[in-house]
Amino acid sequence: MRTPIIAGNWKMYKDIAEAINLTHAILEGVADIDGVEVVLCPPFTALSAVEDIITNTKIELGAQNMHWEDQGAFTGEISPLMLKGWCDYVILGHSERRQYFGETDAGVNKKARAALAHHLVPIVCVGENLAQNEAGETAAFVGGQVKAAFEGLSARQATQVVIAYEPIWAIGTGKNAEPADANRIIGLSVRGALAELYGEDVAQAIRVQYGGSVKPDNVEAYMAQPDVDGALVGGASLQADSFIALVKGARVKYS
Repeated sequence: MRTPIIAGNWKMYKDIAEAINLTHAILEGVADIDGVEVVLCPPFTALSAVEDIITNTKIELGAQNMHWEDQGAFTGEISPLMLKGWCDYVILGHSERRQYFGETDAGVNKKARAALAHHLVPIVCVGENLAQNEAGETAAFVGGQVKAAFEGLSARQATQVVIAYEPIWAIGTGKNAEPADANRIIGLSVRGALAELYGEDVAQAIRVQYGGSVKPDNVEAYMAQPDVDGALVGGASLQADSFIALVKGARVKYS
C-alpha cells in the first residue's frame, strides 16, 4: 500500500514572514490528519524559518531544486550537501525549470543520483506540453522522460523516488487532466516505463503524484484513481485553507 503524499510547491512566492504565517496555519490544520504525508517546499530563503516550525511534527520539508555537485564554483546554486540533514525532499525537473532555465533529462538524472546519494527523496517531474498532448505523443514522451530520469538507478534506489506527472498545459492554467485520463497516463506511461526498467513489483511500489490545477473540489476525484498517490500542488498550496482541504481530500485513498 502506497502512502498518499501531498506536496506544496510555493515556487517564487512568500517572503519569510509570510512563510512563517502560512506554515503555522497549515500545521494547525493538518495536526489531526493521519495517513497522508505532507511536504512543504518553500523558496530557499524561507527553508530555515519553515524548518524551525515543523521540526518534530508530521510535516516534512522539501527544496524546489538543487545542483548535482556537492560544491564548486556554481554561483547562485544550492548543493545536496547544503540540503542534507535539513530537507527530506527535493523537487527535480519541474517543467518551469526545464522551460525557463534549460534543464534537460540528463541533468535531472544527475540531480536524482546526487539527491539519493545524500539521502534526499527526489520528486521527479514529468509531463507533456499541449502540442504533444494533442498530437498523441504523451505516452512516448512521458515514458521517455521517466526512463531518462531513472537511468543508472538500481531497483532499490528507484523505490525511494516520487514521480510527479504534471501535464505542462495544466500547470497554473486552471485546466486539468480528467482524473481518469491522468490515471491512464500514469498507469501506462509512468508505471509502464518503470515496469520495463525494473519489473511490475517495483513499478507498483513507486508513488506517483498528479499535478496541474489540483484544487479542493477535484482532489478526491484524483485520489480515487488507483494509480494516483497524491498531488504536487502549486497555487492551491499558497493558502492554508485550500492546502489543508487537499490533505483532507487525500484521505479518501485508503479510507
